[in-house]
Amino acid sequence: MNIGTLARKFFEKNGVGMALFMMFGVSFWILFLIVLPQLTMVDFSFRFKLPPDAIGGPQDVYTTTNYEYFVNGNPGNIDGWNRVDVTVFWRTLIAALFVTIFNFVVCYPIAYYMAKVATGSWARLLALSLVVPYWINEILRAFAFRIIFGDAGLINTVLKTIGVIDSSIDFIRADVALYAGLGYAYILLMIFPLYSAIESLDKNQIEAARDMGSPWWRIHWRIVMPFAKAGITSGCTMVFMLSAGALAAPQILGGPSSLWFTQIIYQGFFEYFNWNRGAAYAIILLVSCMIIVLSIMKLFRVKMGEIGR
Repeated sequence: MNIGTLARKFFEKNGVGMALFMMFGVSFWILFLIVLPQLTMVDFSFRFKLPPDAIGGPQDVYTTTNYEYFVNGNPGNIDGWNRVDVTVFWRTLIAALFVTIFNFVVCYPIAYYMAKVATGSWARLLALSLVVPYWINEILRAFAFRIIFGDAGLINTVLKTIGVIDSSIDFIRADVALYAGLGYAYILLMIFPLYSAIESLDKNQIEAARDMGSPWWRIHWRIVMPFAKAGITSGCTMVFMLSAGALAAPQILGGPSSLWFTQIIYQGFFEYFNWNRGAAYAIILLVSCMIIVLSIMKLFRVKMGEIGR
């Protein structure tokens, strides 16, 4: 089916006015809120940091200095490479991957229960109970997690009261609060793609597998998960990308020795006022995350069109 046929059907289905409005809205969103800002960021990343009166002059030329700094650091660095930034970069990606796996392990049973077990008003109540807490701002939720996991917070208080511990556990320094906060922040982005994919699975396939004596873990491994792989990929992609690019939660819940790569990007923009280096670091993070996501999709044989469905 060619583009002309698709366009004609789109106009016939939605009407000329609504179709034009939708096309304009989507085009505006993609062009002015995604493509142009990213191209501007790329342009910034390949330029020197210059005073305003030198921008556009003979010194304003393209360079790879900002990307080289990410690898090599300052000239004369005794390590020979940028130990701090590179270490934080890889630690951020690994932590984001851990948060994604944690979210999937927690959310998959919930999504399956909502899609195949819960019915009627109970299913609607479960969905509502998941959505309502997110009416509260993300930053307020992060501060609530800091209170819960603090030295005098709810968890330490309860553990001391029942005699499990004698002194407070430093959940903040151990990054437990950070991972819990990140996992909770994006839980809906994992549950609902999983729910949408699992809900469309014919229940007769599950019943047939049970009748043939298949254990529960094999049913999920061989039937449910392969069928829901598009929803799994969609949820994991969103959680991973947003976790790697999070700023509020690491700022509020991170320990004194914890540093997220987005915090280095923030420092480049708003503390050192080096927008060029900050842009380069942002592009490095974006491209790296995209490569990881596309590689995982290739590994599990998931196409982009399957996620779109």
